[in-house]
Amino acid sequence: MRIEEDCVGKMKVPDEALYGIHALRAVGNFPITKELVHPKIIESYIQIKKAAAKTNYDAKTLDVIKYHAIAKACDSLLESNDQSAFITPSIQGGAGTSTNMNTNEVIANLAMKINPDVSIHPNDDVNQSQSTNDTYPTAGKMAMLKLVPNLLTEITQLVKTFKNLGNKFQKTIKLGRTQLQDALPTTYGKSFNAYDSLFKRDLNRIKNASKGLQTISMGGTAIGTGMNASRYYQKNIVDNINKYSKMNLKSDKDLIDAVQNTDHFVTFSASLKTLAIDLSKVSNDLRLLASGPQSGLNELKLPKRQAGSSIMPNKINPVIPEVVNQVAFEVIGFDTTVTAASQAGQLELNAFEPIMFKSILTAEEHLTNAIKTLINNCLKDINVNVKKCKDDVKQSAVTATILSPILGYTKTTKIIQQSLNKNISVKRILLNQNILDEDKIDELFSPENLVNGSK
Repeated sequence: MRIEEDCVGKMKVPDEALYGIHALRAVGNFPITKELVHPKIIESYIQIKKAAAKTNYDAKTLDVIKYHAIAKACDSLLESNDQSAFITPSIQGGAGTSTNMNTNEVIANLAMKINPDVSIHPNDDVNQSQSTNDTYPTAGKMAMLKLVPNLLTEITQLVKTFKNLGNKFQKTIKLGRTQLQDALPTTYGKSFNAYDSLFKRDLNRIKNASKGLQTISMGGTAIGTGMNASRYYQKNIVDNINKYSKMNLKSDKDLIDAVQNTDHFVTFSASLKTLAIDLSKVSNDLRLLASGPQSGLNELKLPKRQAGSSIMPNKINPVIPEVVNQVAFEVIGFDTTVTAASQAGQLELNAFEPIMFKSILTAEEHLTNAIKTLINNCLKDINVNVKKCKDDVKQSAVTATILSPILGYTKTTKIIQQSLNKNISVKRILLNQNILDEDKIDELFSPENLVNGSK
Protein backbone atom coordinates (compact mmCIF):
# COMPACT_ATOMS: atom_id res chain seq x y z
CA MET A 1 0.00 0.00 0.00
CA ARG A 2 1.11 3.56 -0.64
CA ILE A 3 0.13 6.57 1.43
CA GLU A 4 -1.45 9.56 -0.32
CA GLU A 5 -2.52 12.84 1.24
CA ASP A 6 -5.13 15.45 0.36
CA CYS A 7 -6.66 18.42 2.20
CA VAL A 8 -8.73 16.04 4.35
CA GLY A 9 -5.87 13.82 5.47
CA LYS A 10 -3.92 10.69 4.57
CA MET A 11 -5.19 7.44 3.09
CA LYS A 12 -3.81 4.07 2.02
CA VAL A 13 -4.05 3.30 -1.71
CA PRO A 14 -3.16 -0.07 -3.28
CA ASP A 15 0.34 0.06 -4.78
CA GLU A 16 -0.75 -1.19 -8.20
CA ALA A 17 -3.76 1.16 -8.46
CA LEU A 18 -3.73 3.85 -11.14
CA TYR A 19 -6.43 5.74 -9.26
CA GLY A 20 -5.57 7.75 -6.16
CA ILE A 21 -6.92 9.18 -2.95
CA HIS A 22 -9.61 11.34 -4.54
CA ALA A 23 -11.23 8.46 -6.42
CA LEU A 24 -10.96 6.18 -3.39
CA ARG A 25 -12.67 8.72 -1.16
CA ALA A 26 -15.54 8.92 -3.67
CA VAL A 27 -16.07 5.16 -3.48
CA GLY A 28 -16.38 5.39 0.30
CA ASN A 29 -18.46 8.55 0.33
CA PHE A 30 -21.04 7.66 -2.33
CA PRO A 31 -22.21 4.06 -1.80
CA ILE A 32 -25.48 4.86 -3.57
CA THR A 33 -25.16 2.61 -6.61
CA LYS A 34 -22.71 0.11 -8.02
CA GLU A 35 -23.18 1.73 -11.43
CA LEU A 36 -20.02 3.60 -12.38
CA VAL A 37 -19.67 6.78 -14.42
CA HIS A 38 -20.75 6.12 -18.00
CA PRO A 39 -17.93 4.82 -20.25
CA LYS A 40 -18.58 7.55 -22.82
CA ILE A 41 -17.99 10.22 -20.17
CA ILE A 42 -14.65 8.61 -19.30
CA GLU A 43 -13.68 8.31 -22.96
CA SER A 44 -14.58 11.95 -23.52
CA TYR A 45 -12.68 13.02 -20.41
CA ILE A 46 -9.52 11.31 -21.66
CA GLN A 47 -9.87 13.09 -25.01
CA ILE A 48 -10.26 16.39 -23.16
CA LYS A 49 -7.13 15.74 -21.07
CA LYS A 50 -5.10 14.90 -24.17
CA ALA A 51 -6.34 18.06 -25.90
CA ALA A 52 -5.56 20.14 -22.80
CA ALA A 53 -2.00 18.78 -22.63
CA LYS A 54 -1.45 19.59 -26.29
CA THR A 55 -2.85 23.10 -25.89
CA ASN A 56 -0.79 23.79 -22.77
CA TYR A 57 2.32 22.51 -24.52
CA ASP A 58 1.69 24.81 -27.48
CA ALA A 59 1.08 27.65 -25.01
CA LYS A 60 4.50 26.85 -23.47
CA THR A 61 3.01 26.20 -20.03
CA LEU A 62 3.70 22.44 -20.10
CA ASP A 63 7.12 21.05 -21.01
CA VAL A 64 7.61 18.64 -23.87
CA ILE A 65 8.50 15.60 -21.75
CA LYS A 66 5.40 15.91 -19.59
CA TYR A 67 3.25 16.57 -22.64
CA HIS A 68 4.41 13.41 -24.42
CA ALA A 69 3.99 11.33 -21.27
CA ILE A 70 0.43 12.56 -20.74
CA ALA A 71 -0.46 12.15 -24.42
CA LYS A 72 0.90 8.58 -24.49
CA ALA A 73 -1.06 7.71 -21.36
CA CYS A 74 -4.23 9.07 -22.91
CA ASP A 75 -3.61 7.18 -26.16
CA SER A 76 -2.98 3.98 -24.24
CA LEU A 77 -6.28 4.31 -22.35
CA LEU A 78 -8.24 5.15 -25.49
CA GLU A 79 -6.73 2.34 -27.55
CA SER A 80 -7.12 -0.34 -24.89
CA ASN A 81 -10.54 0.91 -23.79
CA ASP A 82 -9.55 -0.32 -20.33
CA GLN A 83 -11.58 1.65 -17.81
CA SER A 84 -10.98 -0.60 -14.82
CA ALA A 85 -9.15 2.19 -12.95
CA PHE A 86 -12.13 4.54 -13.22
CA ILE A 87 -14.01 3.68 -10.06
CA THR A 88 -16.22 6.66 -9.17
CA PRO A 89 -19.97 5.99 -8.81
CA SER A 90 -22.34 7.56 -11.34
CA ILE A 91 -24.23 9.33 -8.55
CA GLN A 92 -21.84 11.52 -6.59
CA GLY A 93 -21.61 14.77 -4.71
CA GLY A 94 -19.11 17.44 -5.67
CA ALA A 95 -20.42 18.34 -9.13
CA GLY A 96 -18.22 15.73 -10.81
CA THR A 97 -14.96 16.57 -9.04
CA SER A 98 -14.43 12.93 -8.10
CA THR A 99 -14.61 11.86 -11.75
CA ASN A 100 -12.32 14.64 -12.90
CA MET A 101 -9.74 13.79 -10.24
CA ASN A 102 -10.06 10.06 -10.92
CA THR A 103 -9.18 10.83 -14.54
CA ASN A 104 -6.29 13.10 -13.55
CA GLU A 105 -4.91 10.45 -11.19
CA VAL A 106 -5.12 7.60 -13.68
CA ILE A 107 -3.48 9.57 -16.49
CA ALA A 108 -0.72 10.90 -14.20
CA ASN A 109 0.12 7.49 -12.74
CA LEU A 110 0.01 5.76 -16.11
CA ALA A 111 2.18 8.48 -17.64
CA MET A 112 4.80 7.87 -14.96
CA LYS A 113 4.65 4.13 -15.61
CA ILE A 114 5.25 4.77 -19.29
CA ASN A 115 8.12 7.16 -18.50
CA PRO A 116 9.47 6.54 -14.98
CA ASP A 117 11.92 9.42 -15.36
CA VAL A 118 9.21 12.07 -15.39
CA SER A 119 7.10 13.33 -12.48
CA ILE A 120 3.48 14.09 -13.40
CA HIS A 121 1.16 15.79 -10.92
CA PRO A 122 -2.60 15.12 -11.31
CA ASN A 123 -3.56 18.74 -10.59
CA ASP A 124 -0.60 20.79 -11.75
CA ASP A 125 0.04 18.92 -15.00
CA VAL A 126 -2.93 16.81 -16.12
CA ASN A 127 -5.50 19.31 -14.84
CA GLN A 128 -3.55 22.39 -15.93
CA SER A 129 -5.78 25.25 -17.23
CA GLN A 130 -8.89 23.27 -16.26
CA SER A 131 -11.36 22.72 -13.48
CA THR A 132 -14.13 20.21 -12.95
CA ASN A 133 -16.60 22.97 -13.70
CA ASP A 134 -15.70 23.26 -17.36
CA THR A 135 -14.36 19.76 -18.09
CA TYR A 136 -17.15 17.73 -16.48
CA PRO A 137 -20.08 19.34 -18.36
CA THR A 138 -18.03 19.18 -21.54
CA ALA A 139 -17.42 15.46 -21.08
CA GLY A 140 -21.11 14.98 -20.32
CA LYS A 141 -22.20 16.79 -23.48
CA MET A 142 -19.71 14.85 -25.57
CA ALA A 143 -21.01 11.57 -24.16
CA MET A 144 -24.61 12.50 -24.93
CA LEU A 145 -23.71 13.49 -28.47
CA LYS A 146 -21.87 10.21 -29.00
CA LEU A 147 -25.05 8.26 -28.18
CA VAL A 148 -27.30 10.36 -30.44
CA PRO A 149 -26.42 8.69 -33.79
CA ASN A 150 -27.53 5.22 -32.64
CA LEU A 151 -30.79 6.64 -31.32
CA LEU A 152 -31.45 8.56 -34.54
CA THR A 153 -30.70 5.43 -36.56
CA GLU A 154 -33.36 3.48 -34.68
CA ILE A 155 -35.93 6.28 -34.94
CA THR A 156 -35.24 6.50 -38.68
CA GLN A 157 -35.80 2.75 -38.97
CA LEU A 158 -39.02 3.10 -36.96
CA VAL A 159 -40.26 5.75 -39.36
CA LYS A 160 -39.39 3.53 -42.30
CA THR A 161 -41.13 0.55 -40.72
CA PHE A 162 -44.38 2.44 -40.20
CA LYS A 163 -44.20 3.83 -43.72
CA ASN A 164 -43.88 0.31 -45.10
CA LEU A 165 -46.80 -0.86 -42.96
CA GLY A 166 -48.82 2.08 -44.22
CA ASN A 167 -48.16 1.06 -47.81
CA LYS A 168 -48.87 -2.61 -47.08
CA PHE A 169 -52.25 -1.94 -45.43
CA GLN A 170 -53.15 1.18 -47.40
CA LYS A 171 -56.66 -0.05 -48.32
CA THR A 172 -57.38 -2.20 -45.26
CA ILE A 173 -60.49 -0.54 -43.85
CA LYS A 174 -61.07 -0.42 -40.11
CA LEU A 175 -63.31 1.34 -37.65
CA GLY A 176 -61.82 4.40 -36.05
CA ARG A 177 -62.44 5.08 -32.38
CA THR A 178 -62.47 8.23 -30.31
CA GLN A 179 -62.60 8.04 -26.52
CA LEU A 180 -62.77 4.25 -26.97
CA GLN A 181 -66.15 4.59 -28.70
CA ASP A 182 -66.91 3.72 -32.31
CA ALA A 183 -66.09 6.56 -34.69
CA LEU A 184 -65.68 6.97 -38.43
CA PRO A 185 -63.99 4.40 -40.65
CA THR A 186 -60.39 4.79 -41.69
CA THR A 187 -57.68 2.43 -42.93
CA TYR A 188 -54.73 0.83 -41.28
CA GLY A 189 -52.65 2.49 -43.94
CA LYS A 190 -53.71 5.89 -42.66
CA SER A 191 -53.16 4.84 -39.03
CA PHE A 192 -49.65 3.56 -39.66
CA ASN A 193 -48.84 6.67 -41.71
CA ALA A 194 -49.89 8.81 -38.74
CA TYR A 195 -47.32 6.99 -36.60
CA ASP A 196 -44.77 7.59 -39.35
CA SER A 197 -45.47 11.34 -39.14
CA LEU A 198 -45.32 11.28 -35.35
CA PHE A 199 -41.84 9.80 -35.17
CA LYS A 200 -40.53 12.01 -37.95
CA ARG A 201 -41.21 14.92 -35.62
CA ASP A 202 -39.35 13.13 -32.82
CA LEU A 203 -36.42 12.63 -35.16
CA ASN A 204 -36.23 16.34 -35.98
CA ARG A 205 -36.89 17.38 -32.39
CA ILE A 206 -33.95 15.36 -31.05
CA LYS A 207 -31.67 16.55 -33.84
CA ASN A 208 -32.48 20.17 -33.02
CA ALA A 209 -32.20 19.69 -29.24
CA SER A 210 -28.81 18.00 -29.58
CA LYS A 211 -27.37 21.08 -31.31
CA GLY A 212 -27.34 22.88 -27.96
CA LEU A 213 -24.99 20.21 -26.59
CA GLN A 214 -22.31 21.20 -29.10
CA THR A 215 -21.62 24.47 -27.27
CA ILE A 216 -19.15 23.92 -24.43
CA SER A 217 -17.56 25.88 -21.59
CA MET A 218 -13.90 24.85 -21.92
CA GLY A 219 -11.56 27.64 -20.89
CA GLY A 220 -14.07 29.00 -18.40
CA THR A 221 -12.52 26.93 -15.57
CA ALA A 222 -14.09 27.38 -12.14
CA ILE A 223 -16.82 29.99 -12.70
CA GLY A 224 -16.40 31.12 -16.28
CA THR A 225 -13.90 33.94 -15.71
CA GLY A 226 -11.06 31.85 -17.15
CA MET A 227 -8.72 32.27 -14.19
CA ASN A 228 -5.59 30.05 -14.47
CA ALA A 229 -6.10 29.44 -18.18
CA SER A 230 -3.92 31.28 -20.70
CA ARG A 231 -5.46 33.25 -23.54
CA TYR A 232 -3.84 30.86 -25.99
CA TYR A 233 -5.45 27.92 -24.20
CA GLN A 234 -8.89 29.54 -24.26
CA LYS A 235 -8.65 30.19 -27.99
CA ASN A 236 -7.35 26.76 -28.99
CA ILE A 237 -8.63 24.14 -26.55
CA VAL A 238 -11.92 23.48 -28.38
CA ASP A 239 -10.18 22.95 -31.72
CA ASN A 240 -7.88 20.38 -30.14
CA ILE A 241 -10.78 18.57 -28.49
CA ASN A 242 -12.47 18.40 -31.88
CA LYS A 243 -9.28 17.07 -33.39
CA TYR A 244 -9.02 14.16 -30.97
CA SER A 245 -12.73 13.40 -30.62
CA LYS A 246 -13.74 13.94 -34.27
CA MET A 247 -16.61 16.10 -33.07
CA ASN A 248 -17.87 19.54 -34.00
CA LEU A 249 -17.92 21.39 -30.70
CA LYS A 250 -17.75 25.16 -30.31
CA SER A 251 -16.95 27.52 -27.48
CA ASP A 252 -19.79 29.32 -25.74
CA LYS A 253 -19.71 33.08 -26.21
CA ASP A 254 -20.58 33.60 -22.54
CA LEU A 255 -18.51 31.22 -20.44
CA ILE A 256 -19.99 32.40 -17.15
CA ASP A 257 -23.45 31.50 -18.45
CA ALA A 258 -22.12 28.21 -19.81
CA VAL A 259 -20.61 27.13 -16.49
CA GLN A 260 -23.59 27.87 -14.28
CA ASN A 261 -26.66 27.12 -16.41
CA THR A 262 -27.90 23.73 -17.60
CA ASP A 263 -30.85 24.56 -19.84
CA HIS A 264 -29.33 22.65 -22.79
CA PHE A 265 -29.63 19.46 -20.75
CA VAL A 266 -33.25 20.26 -19.94
CA THR A 267 -34.07 20.86 -23.60
CA PHE A 268 -32.39 17.67 -24.73
CA SER A 269 -33.97 15.62 -21.95
CA ALA A 270 -37.38 17.02 -22.89
CA SER A 271 -36.92 15.81 -26.47
CA LEU A 272 -36.20 12.32 -25.13
CA LYS A 273 -39.25 12.50 -22.89
CA THR A 274 -41.44 13.46 -25.84
CA LEU A 275 -40.13 10.47 -27.78
CA ALA A 276 -40.88 8.27 -24.77
CA ILE A 277 -44.42 9.62 -24.54
CA ASP A 278 -45.01 8.97 -28.25
CA LEU A 279 -43.62 5.44 -27.99
CA SER A 280 -45.87 4.76 -25.01
CA LYS A 281 -48.96 6.08 -26.80
CA VAL A 282 -48.29 3.87 -29.83
CA SER A 283 -47.56 0.88 -27.59
CA ASN A 284 -50.88 1.48 -25.81
CA ASP A 285 -52.61 1.44 -29.21
CA LEU A 286 -50.91 -1.80 -30.23
CA ARG A 287 -51.87 -3.55 -26.99
CA LEU A 288 -55.48 -2.39 -27.22
CA LEU A 289 -55.92 -3.23 -30.90
CA ALA A 290 -54.41 -6.67 -30.31
CA SER A 291 -56.57 -7.39 -27.25
CA GLY A 292 -58.48 -10.64 -27.26
CA PRO A 293 -58.30 -12.84 -29.14
CA GLN A 294 -61.95 -13.65 -28.42
CA SER A 295 -63.37 -10.88 -26.28
CA GLY A 296 -61.14 -7.96 -27.23
CA LEU A 297 -60.76 -5.82 -30.33
CA ASN A 298 -58.66 -8.50 -32.05
CA GLU A 299 -57.76 -6.26 -35.00
CA LEU A 300 -53.99 -6.65 -34.86
CA LYS A 301 -52.04 -9.86 -34.70
CA LEU A 302 -48.80 -9.27 -32.81
CA PRO A 303 -45.99 -11.80 -33.16
CA LYS A 304 -46.02 -14.48 -30.47
CA ARG A 305 -42.83 -14.02 -28.47
CA GLN A 306 -43.28 -16.04 -25.27
CA ALA A 307 -45.78 -17.83 -23.08
CA GLY A 308 -47.82 -15.30 -21.17
CA SER A 309 -48.94 -17.23 -18.15
CA SER A 310 -47.71 -19.88 -15.73
CA ILE A 311 -51.28 -21.06 -15.12
CA MET A 312 -53.34 -20.30 -18.27
CA PRO A 313 -52.27 -22.52 -21.19
CA ASN A 314 -51.68 -20.85 -24.56
CA LYS A 315 -52.08 -17.34 -23.20
CA ILE A 316 -49.90 -14.92 -25.19
CA ASN A 317 -49.22 -11.41 -23.90
CA PRO A 318 -48.07 -8.29 -25.81
CA VAL A 319 -44.69 -8.33 -24.06
CA ILE A 320 -42.83 -6.12 -26.54
CA PRO A 321 -45.20 -3.11 -26.32
CA GLU A 322 -45.26 -3.69 -22.56
CA VAL A 323 -41.50 -3.37 -22.21
CA VAL A 324 -41.52 -0.27 -24.41
CA ASN A 325 -44.18 1.22 -22.13
CA GLN A 326 -41.95 0.60 -19.12
CA VAL A 327 -38.95 2.25 -20.75
CA ALA A 328 -41.18 5.22 -21.51
CA PHE A 329 -42.28 5.47 -17.87
CA GLU A 330 -38.64 5.35 -16.81
CA VAL A 331 -37.57 8.08 -19.24
CA ILE A 332 -40.41 10.35 -18.13
CA GLY A 333 -39.07 9.92 -14.59
CA PHE A 334 -35.54 10.70 -15.77
CA ASP A 335 -36.77 13.94 -17.30
CA THR A 336 -38.40 14.91 -14.01
CA THR A 337 -35.05 14.29 -12.31
CA VAL A 338 -33.22 16.46 -14.86
CA THR A 339 -35.81 19.21 -14.41
CA ALA A 340 -35.48 19.17 -10.62
CA ALA A 341 -31.66 19.04 -10.76
CA SER A 342 -31.40 21.91 -13.23
CA GLN A 343 -33.62 24.29 -11.28
CA ALA A 344 -31.74 23.45 -8.07
CA GLY A 345 -28.50 24.96 -9.34
CA GLN A 346 -27.30 27.92 -7.32
CA LEU A 347 -25.32 30.99 -8.28
CA GLU A 348 -22.15 30.23 -10.31
CA LEU A 349 -22.48 26.44 -10.56
CA ASN A 350 -24.97 23.59 -10.71
CA ALA A 351 -23.78 20.83 -8.38
CA PHE A 352 -26.23 18.24 -9.67
CA GLU A 353 -24.91 17.45 -13.13
CA PRO A 354 -23.93 13.86 -12.15
CA ILE A 355 -27.57 12.80 -11.76
CA MET A 356 -28.52 14.70 -14.92
CA PHE A 357 -25.86 12.87 -16.92
CA LYS A 358 -26.81 9.46 -15.50
CA SER A 359 -30.47 10.12 -16.33
CA ILE A 360 -29.95 11.42 -19.86
CA LEU A 361 -27.36 8.85 -20.93
CA THR A 362 -29.46 5.98 -19.59
CA ALA A 363 -32.52 7.41 -21.34
CA GLU A 364 -30.67 7.54 -24.66
CA GLU A 365 -29.49 3.94 -24.37
CA HIS A 366 -32.79 2.52 -23.16
CA LEU A 367 -34.82 4.33 -25.81
CA THR A 368 -32.45 3.10 -28.50
CA ASN A 369 -32.83 -0.49 -27.32
CA ALA A 370 -36.58 -0.19 -26.81
CA ILE A 371 -37.14 1.02 -30.37
CA LYS A 372 -34.90 -1.74 -31.70
CA THR A 373 -36.92 -4.46 -29.96
CA LEU A 374 -40.21 -2.84 -30.97
CA ILE A 375 -39.18 -2.99 -34.62
CA ASN A 376 -37.49 -6.40 -34.68
CA ASN A 377 -39.72 -8.31 -32.27
CA CYS A 378 -43.11 -6.73 -32.96
CA LEU A 379 -43.63 -4.40 -35.93
CA LYS A 380 -41.56 -6.42 -38.37
CA ASP A 381 -44.02 -9.34 -38.27
CA ILE A 382 -47.22 -7.57 -37.27
CA ASN A 383 -50.38 -8.45 -39.17
CA VAL A 384 -53.95 -7.20 -39.46
CA ASN A 385 -57.11 -9.23 -38.96
CA VAL A 386 -58.61 -7.95 -42.20
CA LYS A 387 -61.92 -9.83 -41.95
CA LYS A 388 -62.58 -8.66 -38.39
CA CYS A 389 -61.89 -5.04 -39.35
CA LYS A 390 -64.12 -5.23 -42.40
CA ASP A 391 -66.97 -6.83 -40.46
CA ASP A 392 -66.75 -4.17 -37.74
CA VAL A 393 -67.19 -1.43 -40.33
CA LYS A 394 -70.16 -3.20 -41.95
CA GLN A 395 -71.89 -3.65 -38.61
CA SER A 396 -71.18 -0.18 -37.29
CA ALA A 397 -74.13 2.19 -37.01
CA VAL A 398 -71.83 5.19 -36.74
CA THR A 399 -71.03 4.89 -40.46
CA ALA A 400 -74.40 6.60 -40.89
CA THR A 401 -72.55 9.83 -40.10
CA ILE A 402 -72.03 10.06 -43.85
CA LEU A 403 -75.78 10.73 -44.16
CA SER A 404 -75.71 13.93 -42.09
CA PRO A 405 -75.07 16.30 -45.03
CA ILE A 406 -77.97 14.65 -46.92
CA LEU A 407 -80.56 13.94 -44.21
CA GLY A 408 -79.44 16.28 -41.45
CA TYR A 409 -77.99 15.60 -38.01
CA THR A 410 -81.32 14.93 -36.22
CA LYS A 411 -82.72 12.44 -38.71
CA THR A 412 -79.38 10.66 -38.96
CA THR A 413 -79.27 10.36 -35.16
CA LYS A 414 -82.66 8.63 -35.17
CA ILE A 415 -81.51 6.18 -37.85
CA ILE A 416 -78.43 5.30 -35.81
CA GLN A 417 -80.59 4.82 -32.70
CA GLN A 418 -82.91 2.48 -34.61
CA SER A 419 -79.95 0.51 -35.89
CA LEU A 420 -78.55 0.05 -32.39
CA ASN A 421 -81.89 -0.67 -30.67
CA LYS A 422 -83.17 -3.16 -33.26
CA ASN A 423 -79.78 -4.58 -34.25
CA ILE A 424 -80.47 -3.81 -37.91
CA SER A 425 -77.90 -2.37 -40.27
CA VAL A 426 -78.18 1.28 -41.30
CA LYS A 427 -78.29 0.26 -44.95
CA ARG A 428 -81.28 -2.03 -44.29
CA ILE A 429 -83.18 0.77 -42.50
CA LEU A 430 -82.57 3.12 -45.41
CA LEU A 431 -83.93 0.54 -47.86
CA ASN A 432 -86.88 -0.57 -45.72
CA GLN A 433 -88.05 3.00 -45.18
CA ASN A 434 -87.35 4.06 -48.78
CA ILE A 435 -85.18 6.91 -47.57
CA LEU A 436 -82.61 6.45 -50.35
CA ASP A 437 -82.42 4.21 -53.40
CA GLU A 438 -80.09 1.20 -53.38
CA ASP A 439 -77.55 2.63 -55.83
CA LYS A 440 -77.16 5.79 -53.75
CA ILE A 441 -76.79 3.72 -50.59
CA ASP A 442 -74.11 1.54 -52.16
CA GLU A 443 -72.27 4.63 -53.36
CA LEU A 444 -72.40 6.34 -49.96
CA PHE A 445 -71.37 3.25 -47.99
CA SER A 446 -68.62 2.06 -50.30
CA PRO A 447 -65.31 1.62 -48.44
CA GLU A 448 -63.67 4.34 -50.55
CA ASN A 449 -66.37 6.86 -49.74
CA LEU A 450 -66.51 5.98 -46.05
CA VAL A 451 -62.79 6.51 -45.69
CA ASN A 452 -62.38 9.60 -47.85
CA GLY A 453 -65.67 11.38 -47.15
CA SER A 454 -68.53 12.57 -49.34
CA LYS A 455 -67.72 13.73 -52.87
